Amino acid sequence: MGDAKLDLFFFRHGLADWPNWRGDDDDRPLTDEGKKETHEVATFLAKLGVKPQKIITSPLPRASQTADIAVEQLHAPLKTSECLAKGFSVRELKELLSGDKIDIVMLVGHEPDFSRVIKKLTGGDVKLKKSGVARVRLDRDKMKGQLLWLFSPAICKKALK
Repeated sequence: MGDAKLDLFFFRHGLADWPNWRGDDDDRPLTDEGKKETHEVATFLAKLGVKPQKIITSPLPRASQTADIAVEQLHAPLKTSECLAKGFSVRELKELLSGDKIDIVMLVGHEPDFSRVIKKLTGGDVKLKKSGVARVRLDRDKMKGQLLWLFSPAICKKALK
């Protein structure tokens, strides 16, 4: 039963609010501030000793750029999954994790999907800020978990000082 446990990190993409953006919403990249915040959070996670065995990201630019920064700091292999783009659910999470024997995974994606999935898994009513990260200890067999922590970028930045 021990290997039914999984540490799951939900890393929301960084700031991608471009006031004069004219392209498709899905194509928005990170802003310079978003890149800086994401780098601070990823650096903080590395200092905490977070070592995902795999990082799985949404293919949307703001998420994949966030994942690239996480990979740079956390040195984990990267995979892209369409299911993280929009409408991510517990059912899709179960499919994403099936067949893997790993026990530490980071997901990079979007709101409100991440908060809804965390609530279904833990009962915790959370809202991930941009570049925010939550850690859930998940029982894969029951698809139920415990929210271990939730960090905003501001907390990560203060902790680095």
